[in-house]
Amino acid sequence: MHKILMVCLGNICRSPLAEGILKSKVNKSLVFVDSAGTAAYHIGNLPDERSIDVAAKYGLDIKNQRARKFVVKDFDTFDFIYAMDKSNYQNILSLARNRVDTQKVKMILNETQPTKNLSVPDPYYGGNQGFEEVYKMLDQACNVIADNLPKSK
Repeated sequence: MHKILMVCLGNICRSPLAEGILKSKVNKSLVFVDSAGTAAYHIGNLPDERSIDVAAKYGLDIKNQRARKFVVKDFDTFDFIYAMDKSNYQNILSLARNRVDTQKVKMILNETQPTKNLSVPDPYYGGNQGFEEVYKMLDQACNVIADNLPKSK
């Protein structure tokens, strides 16, 4: 089974969307998807209402997710760790214990625009349109991720 972790700052906007989007595109018996944040601001909270709303607009229910903090043990659990932006990428790498850990960490938008190291903008302080734009970026990246994973047993 492949295990994939999506990581943003608070685990309430971008990474819950990425988790929900990728889960909708993969065979759940072959791929486990989770999300986390590099900060502990929102541990135990639901995703932001605007993330829930934009996910629902596209037929996804992410209301069962709860925010949690990224921990070093995640390097042992997950095969791929996708950071939403450069700051979180660096925060994750700062916890890496070795080269194996480091090699698991990727910038998610490099899936659609390789080597550019572009960040998914944090929509938290903006309006609903920011969440829509983030959804579309993550949907494209998750299509690429899903296309590179096994489809059947």
